Amino acid sequence: MLDIRQNSNHNNWNLTILGNRFILFSFLFSLFSFYATAQVTSSVDSTKIKIGEEILYTINVQSDSTDVVVFPEDQTFAPLEMIESYKTDTTFEGAKYRLIKKYGLTQFDSGKYTIPPQRIFINNKPFLTDSIKVEVNDVVVDTTKQKMFGIKPAVQVKSPPFDWLSLLFWVIPILLIVGLAIYLFRRKKRKDAAQKQLPPYEEAIVALKTLDNSQLLKENKSKEYYSNLTEIVKRYLDREVDEAALESTSDELITRLMMHKDAGSFDFDLETIRKLDSIFKRADLVKFAKMNQESGQAEVDRKTIEEIINETHEAVPEPTEEELLKNQEYLEKLRKRRKRRKWVLGISGVFAAVILAGAIYGAVTGFDNLKDKVFGNHLRELAEGRWIKSEYGSPAVILETPEVLIRAEVPVTNASKSTVSGRDIFTYGEMNSPLYIMVSTMRFNQKQDIALDTALDAVLDDLEQSGAKNMIVKRDDFETEKGIKGLKAYGEFNVQVSDNKVLKEKSTYELLLFAQQNGLQEVLIVYQNDGKYAEEILKRIEASIELEISEKKDGQ
Repeated sequence: MLDIRQNSNHNNWNLTILGNRFILFSFLFSLFSFYATAQVTSSVDSTKIKIGEEILYTINVQSDSTDVVVFPEDQTFAPLEMIESYKTDTTFEGAKYRLIKKYGLTQFDSGKYTIPPQRIFINNKPFLTDSIKVEVNDVVVDTTKQKMFGIKPAVQVKSPPFDWLSLLFWVIPILLIVGLAIYLFRRKKRKDAAQKQLPPYEEAIVALKTLDNSQLLKENKSKEYYSNLTEIVKRYLDREVDEAALESTSDELITRLMMHKDAGSFDFDLETIRKLDSIFKRADLVKFAKMNQESGQAEVDRKTIEEIINETHEAVPEPTEEELLKNQEYLEKLRKRRKRRKWVLGISGVFAAVILAGAIYGAVTGFDNLKDKVFGNHLRELAEGRWIKSEYGSPAVILETPEVLIRAEVPVTNASKSTVSGRDIFTYGEMNSPLYIMVSTMRFNQKQDIALDTALDAVLDDLEQSGAKNMIVKRDDFETEKGIKGLKAYGEFNVQVSDNKVLKEKSTYELLLFAQQNGLQEVLIVYQNDGKYAEEILKRIEASIELEISEKKDGQ
């Protein structure tokens, strides 16, 4: 019995060991399978740079299509600084896919640095990349050629000027439209008033008829009735006889009429003046003393006023020939004024129609497009115009440009201090213009291997001496559509236009360098980036670049 128990315990112990081993093996197998399906690596395009140059740091993640990969946005690369975080590229390799994430890094102090490991999450599990050592070197300055100057004091910079052009672009049309609307409204108001203004006699008769149709007498409103009645006759006399009639009291008006009669200006009958004086006095009693009139007196006075108006109308002398002539001149001036107003109205209408059409066109196609059509856009004209494809220099560079490049004088530069048998330069525009294109080809006397990195440094130095200040340099490989490889430098700089003046607005540049058949070929494009047409021009020129000599060599 003892032996049986010992064997039984021994067997159970063996089973326990086998079970633990199976669990450990399963865990290790699953862990290995997970690591096998997800691989994380990192690399840089260069371990040695100059101060301020860009290091392209790349993280590659290879995993299954069902894995969730996250590149945190708060990655830290201290002591290096991150310039830019590029978009993630994805490539498929069978059932797996590869994610490529690139970061632009730089450092502005020389020394040896270590890029720390970066954390990547795959299915919520962290992975760390390897650390990478890089070296940042100083830019060597030859003090025998480059003079040293002391640090300049700080300069007070003025605030940028107000963009009046953009303000006027919107304010002027609005003011014109508002002004046109006010003018048309006032013109219509004056026209309506002129149409309503009848001749004095007709105006008085119409006013009397309107008074007859009123209900003032039936409503026992004698005061209002007599006020209107005297107002009618005074207004008539003001327009036909005496310009001060409306501002005069009743007694003053009677006195002035007597003076006109005595002076012979108007052939008034004394009885007519007496009747008018009597009506004025009754009207004053009604208006101010609230005296009640006898029944029918108001109708009699109304009839008397109409007779006075008729008699006065007949007594008004006919205008003299001189008055008629002045009136004719007045009518001629009035006609010219009306004609001038018609012209102004017509031109204003056309201008308003143009403004309205422009607003509609801008709303449909975009106001930037409208601005380009009205004020012009040199870069847009170049981008949309007819392009020319031509061959420049030897070894030849073939490319397509908006305008033909013109041969320029060859300056003495650092890049041409070797044994050079010949050099050709072709340009379009100026360095500070909206678009500048330069093609340079250089031929060497002896066959030699050209280091593009060294040549690019020399060309960048020459560019800086030519007026490119505060230059930001990024480097990258470049390949034409036909597979010819070269080197590219790109970034921004300020253009120096005189000894003490540098443009505040930065220019964007791209420099392409090729070494073909014992020669050096350079394409430089400098432009003021408008965010659209300049980039279209750059891409089109890039796509058209061909190196003829390289093609001949391949064909041999």
